Amino acid sequence: MIDLMFDIIGMSGTFLVVGAFFMLQLEKASPESLTYNLMNLTGAILLLISLCYNFNLASFVIELFWIAASLIGLFKYFKAKKVAAA
Repeated sequence: MIDLMFDIIGMSGTFLVVGAFFMLQLEKASPESLTYNLMNLTGAILLLISLCYNFNLASFVIELFWIAASLIGLFKYFKAKKVAAA
C-alpha cells in the first residue's frame, strides 16, 4: 500500500513537470509565468518525495536542480511584478 502511495505521488509530479513542458511548447504558458514555474516546482517536489522512498541518486540530484531553477523563475516573476507595480 505504501508503494502505491509513493508511486501516485511520483506520477503526479511527473505529470506536472511534463504538463508544464507541453504547455510551454503549445504556447499556453511562458517560461516566465507563475503557472509554469509553480507546476515545475510542485512537480519536482513531489518527485523528490517519491525518491525518498525509492531512492535514485541521479534522479534526486536532477530534481534538486529542477527545484532551484523553478525558485529562480519564481523569484524573477515576483521581482518583475514588483517593478511593474512601482
